[in-house]
Amino acid sequence: MTREISQSEYETEVLGSPMPVLLDVYGEHCPPCRTLAPVLDRLATQYEGRAKVLKVEAGANRDLAGGLGISSVPTVVSFRGGNEVGRLVGLRPESAYRTLLEQAGVQ
Repeated sequence: MTREISQSEYETEVLGSPMPVLLDVYGEHCPPCRTLAPVLDRLATQYEGRAKVLKVEAGANRDLAGGLGISSVPTVVSFRGGNEVGRLVGLRPESAYRTLLEQAGVQ
């Protein structure tokens, strides 16, 4: 299951993570975001112990979303060693998110 974080947890959970992270920046009233949620939940289960799949609501965490340069939701950003290694904007097929995890170093 994808775990929700807040801006106060971002540094520890994303930047300080010893494993790759897939961060879904979503909007509460965004239909494509709701469509994407079960896909990311499935990936969170499949990659458990090898990657973190997290989500953060853009409206409630505006400073974080702005700092990440988020201009549209959903935006999914992958991180390795605290550095961004890729991002996808808009709803994409599940395979695209798997590729994002692989780019972040997940085996």
